[in-house]
Amino acid sequence: MAVAGPTGPVLSREEVDRALARLGAEHEAVESSLLALQDHAGRRLLEGAELSGATRGRWAVAEQLINRLWVCFDAYTDALTAARELRSRRRWPTQAELGELTDLLTGARVTLPGGDPAATVTALGTAAKLSEQLTLQELVDRMNGWYARALDVVVIADAVWSALPARIDLLAAELRRTRSLAHSVGVRPGEHPAGDDLEDITRELAALRAAVLGDPVSFWTGASPSSAPGGGRPDTDRYDRAARALEDVRREIEAVLTVRQDAEQRLMRVRDVLSRADRTLIEARQARVEVLSKIAASEVPAVSGPPTALYEQLSTAAEHRRRARWHRLSPLLERLEQRADEELTRARESLTAVTAPLAVRAELRGRLDAYRAKAARHGLAEDGVLGERYDAARRMLWSAPCDLLAAEQAVLRYQHAMAEALAPPAGGTGGFGPGVIDRRGDS
Repeated sequence: MAVAGPTGPVLSREEVDRALARLGAEHEAVESSLLALQDHAGRRLLEGAELSGATRGRWAVAEQLINRLWVCFDAYTDALTAARELRSRRRWPTQAELGELTDLLTGARVTLPGGDPAATVTALGTAAKLSEQLTLQELVDRMNGWYARALDVVVIADAVWSALPARIDLLAAELRRTRSLAHSVGVRPGEHPAGDDLEDITRELAALRAAVLGDPVSFWTGASPSSAPGGGRPDTDRYDRAARALEDVRREIEAVLTVRQDAEQRLMRVRDVLSRADRTLIEARQARVEVLSKIAASEVPAVSGPPTALYEQLSTAAEHRRRARWHRLSPLLERLEQRADEELTRARESLTAVTAPLAVRAELRGRLDAYRAKAARHGLAEDGVLGERYDAARRMLWSAPCDLLAAEQAVLRYQHAMAEALAPPAGGTGGFGPGVIDRRGDS
């Protein structure tokens, strides 16, 4: 059994060698990490930046932590060097040397200066001490914790600065191109909503860039880089909103540009549609006069006049085009196109409603002629009753004004009389004789 030392059982030669190998590997890892942190681009940027907000406070803490890390590393190096020198004296160390090595490797033999208490309270988060004694393992654990806290600030700042400023600059360049294009088509602040939006986006991008450069930590979301690698990311919500707003404005400007390119053609189409609507209304008014004179006891709807208001708006649109007021022409032209199509549809519906009685009269005339032709096919052209009813219906349909209700009844009477004439005689044997109805020829 090993002899007990001041801090517990004395380590054996093999245990000492394994402890030195482990601590040596940790020493190399700590040194590599500190050197990488020292050369990290994010750290260099933080040192030269004018910081604000959360980043300013966290970087002040991180700087103190980094300075203390090097102090701790130097103490760790000195302690490890002393242990290695003691172990290298002989291949088989004496029991006294093993006890001293055990004390060096496992005991609280590392002395750290407390330094200026005002400078260490913030960094360590504990009350400042003039000095303290730590074991090598405690020292490694402390350095790992401080390193993670310092690295978080550096990595977060570097990730945010790598992700956002360049994208903001690209969006600002796109904003300048869009503003120039907007100005060329008359989209200006105070005159068009899109111009006001461009001013808002300009101010937002300037404020966003200043905030990102001064306080990158506030633009980080999710887990810290050291506790959950890959769990966090730069917060791009404000940038994304500005980009979407600019895209909406760009589409609006493109719509105005499209108006400038095909405004004359679209204005000509609106004029053509309104002209067709006028001609249709004229036709409807003429048809109404004809219906009132030729159809008796018929309710004929009134026909409205030409769309004067639309013609006034069309003149305004033409004036906007002449004066290159494209931003005003764009919405007006869209409304005119919709209203003109609606006006043409209304005119056509009016013509259909007005001419409905004439259509009914034409349908009754067609039915009467069809029944007359059917009677002739069955040899009933000379039938007296049929001839009399046909003449009565024809007089009503071809006279003016025509009573449609009475004419329809006359056509029905002729139809019924023909059906009776074609019906088979009572007790007949069937077949197709002169008095048998030929259903193959029914209309």
